[in-house]
Amino acid sequence: MNRVTQMFAFSKRNPDLPLMGAAYATTQPEIMPFAYGFPAPQAFPVEAFQEAAHSALLLEGTRALQYTGGPGQKQVVSWIIERTPLRGMEAGLHQILVTTGSMQAIDMATRVLTDEGDDVWVESPSFFGTIRSFITNGLNIRSFPIDDEGLCVEELEAALQDAKRLGEKLPKLLYVMPHYQNPSGITLSVERRKKLAELALHYDFYILEDDAYVELNFSGDYIPSIYSFAPERVVYISTFSKILAPGIRLGWAIADSEVIERMKLFKPDGLTSVFVQEVVGQMLQKMDFSAHIKRLNEMYRVRRDVMIAELRRVFGDGITFQVPDGGFFLWVRFPEGVNTTDMLTHALECGVSFLDGQNFYLTGIDGTRYARLCYTYCDEASIIKGVAALHEASIRCRCPQ
Repeated sequence: MNRVTQMFAFSKRNPDLPLMGAAYATTQPEIMPFAYGFPAPQAFPVEAFQEAAHSALLLEGTRALQYTGGPGQKQVVSWIIERTPLRGMEAGLHQILVTTGSMQAIDMATRVLTDEGDDVWVESPSFFGTIRSFITNGLNIRSFPIDDEGLCVEELEAALQDAKRLGEKLPKLLYVMPHYQNPSGITLSVERRKKLAELALHYDFYILEDDAYVELNFSGDYIPSIYSFAPERVVYISTFSKILAPGIRLGWAIADSEVIERMKLFKPDGLTSVFVQEVVGQMLQKMDFSAHIKRLNEMYRVRRDVMIAELRRVFGDGITFQVPDGGFFLWVRFPEGVNTTDMLTHALECGVSFLDGQNFYLTGIDGTRYARLCYTYCDEASIIKGVAALHEASIRCRCPQ
């Protein structure tokens, strides 16, 4: 029998976009992977995981492997509650939701706070993963520039004033990464945090505060979250991926209890991996977390400094970037004549990868001279080798082939 297969009409929520993100990264041993937004393999507390997993099975095995889980869930939430005062925050049990990574928290909050066709505003550049989540949720996205103090709040306020005066739609949501922004590495100033909180309250929109990198803080100083200034209009989101291991897929959201209850309706998997929470709960009770974070920050500070020194030595004044005080990334601007998208193929041929800037803008033309370089994954020797390869790739990109 001959079958005639007709073209199936897939959901309009499936945009024609290539797969991107750490989960889809391919490993090529000969390539220095500056493209990876990965923590260092040496950062993983493997022995602590082994001991915690053994304890979880020995002490709570039957409960931890059941749908409802064991006491580890309460231990994880208790740790989050105890840690939040560092950001000027207070949160109760009913204001916290543990999720399958921070991206699930972002997606669920977006579903709760917006409808298809609503407006959402973002930084420019911004994290491509969240932009894609907004696209699949059918939202209209508008971007606003950043400078060395973060999001340009004056421009955002002027746009809000204009929209209200003209009777146009106001945003339902503003997405901000306040610490060591991905990709720029910039930290939002306290004054601008306060102003954003005021604007959210005055114009009645929510802020998604994605604070994934907050613990990777090379100065040791903590500044208040946006949430601390307007808890009734902010959903605060963070993750264990950058500080323990991304493979455990644990993140969390802090928000008003009504928002959290509504978010649970969009969590079809029920409770987030209760066995993983049991293991992490055991770890957080027993490990010296402050010492662990100190070790991570010392390692990453050294790697950042090596990358900066090599970039300046090899490229001289040919490139520019702002030195981040923490996080994973350097955001490098190349000189006139270098298109970083065109440079990708040359870079792979030379033995290094990076993410070209167009991935972080709503229109690709805005990022054609930028590259995001991750300094956390590679060791110092690999960073030096990778920067040399990057320089060779930039020369090839500018020379006629």
